[in-house]
Amino acid sequence: MKILSMLLILICSVSCQSQTSSKMNEEKTNPLLCDPVSGMCEMPIGEKSNEKTAISTENKPVKIVYYTDPICSSCWGIEPQLRKLKLEYGDYFEIDYRMGGLLPDWSYNSGGISKPSDVAHHWEEASLHYEMPIDGNVWIEDPLDSSYPSCIAMKAAQMQNKAKAVSFMRILREKLYLDKKNIAKWENIAEAAKIAGLDVEKLKADYDGVAKKLFQEDLNLGRTLGVRGFPTLFFADANNNQLTIYGSKPYASYENALLALFPDAKKKKIKNENPLDLFDIFPTLATKEYAVILDKSISEAKATLETLYQQGLLDKKTIKNGSLYIKK
Repeated sequence: MKILSMLLILICSVSCQSQTSSKMNEEKTNPLLCDPVSGMCEMPIGEKSNEKTAISTENKPVKIVYYTDPICSSCWGIEPQLRKLKLEYGDYFEIDYRMGGLLPDWSYNSGGISKPSDVAHHWEEASLHYEMPIDGNVWIEDPLDSSYPSCIAMKAAQMQNKAKAVSFMRILREKLYLDKKNIAKWENIAEAAKIAGLDVEKLKADYDGVAKKLFQEDLNLGRTLGVRGFPTLFFADANNNQLTIYGSKPYASYENALLALFPDAKKKKIKNENPLDLFDIFPTLATKEYAVILDKSISEAKATLETLYQQGLLDKKTIKNGSLYIKK
């Protein structure tokens, strides 16, 4: 309980500071202007519920309700931490991926962002801060008019298979951040679905139908929970004790939240007898992901991955702000 109390104080402190900052800068809030300091893509402040919303656990001791968006650069920034958490403690929690609808349209005009091309430089800065590969020129070459299509597509994918839906969102993000593909366009969504092993025809039918309702339910629940930006992760146990982590944080923040709610969780050793072992689990890995998961420095991770690439054991996709290594 002492750990839980300390963590509650820490998280409340971070949360309250963020809320105060948000109120001071309300007119500057723009969901595409993700703040590297807070690690959050923050939405304009709306009405919030003062009541605590119950989050029910299902198959595992802890449930994480993760509010994200396929175009959230800060969410791309926490991929290393989340992948590591799944490997070390995946037996003790499940993640409920909820879509936040970061960009409804281009009616936003604040924080120096009024048109798509304004986002390009910001994404370049985010890439350098998170050390994850992002090419912001998609906002110049083939800009998205909304993140709603990719959010709705994710709900349609979840209707088929939750595990494949997670892979689907990863593929969408790689297409967006590295390939500069507009993932609001159906042809790019369909291509990602095919790679993820989803039934593309069913996806289209659900995308045009019930998935829109499911996405609206995510938006409604987000308002009830008080979601104000992405990433937001709600950790809850069977007794509805809850901890909330706002924004991109170091790995220890996520680990400590889990352990505070379920102290009996035992860390699993990550298999790494062979430097290619991780690619049996994750078919693509950025340098930062490899480093965080295996507790290596960026330079050590890069040296290992480059050696594997030079030996012909991995493929590689390189952009100006980094590389993605791909299982052959």
